[in-house]
Amino acid sequence: QLSESGGGLVQAGGSLRLSCSGSTRAFSDENMGWFRQAPGKEREFVAAIDWNGYNDYYEASVKGRFFISRDNVNNIVYLQMNNLKPEDTAIYLCTGDSNWGRLVAGASEFWGQGTQVTVSS
Repeated sequence: QLSESGGGLVQAGGSLRLSCSGSTRAFSDENMGWFRQAPGKEREFVAAIDWNGYNDYYEASVKGRFFISRDNVNNIVYLQMNNLKPEDTAIYLCTGDSNWGRLVAGASEFWGQGTQVTVSS
């Protein structure tokens, strides 16, 4: 089970840190990722990190602004979002999968409920 937190309303140029808590003992074996879905748009990949935190991967529009990290002791994955833009407004969802390809394709069966991020101009 995955649970996101940390969303909110922020002005353009501001920052937020999202958290995703995992409740399974297998969390440290899972690659983890963040997706987002804006109103009227399809869900899109944002960032992913492998099971041990050594490798990460970002969607082009967030690279250099967003940073994914994880704490396998406390079963948490973070998404630090800096220099936020109005186009970053969306529901952000956490997902996990032991298969990297399935994770970044958004094909995992394990998802959180999401947390709303709203960026005002």
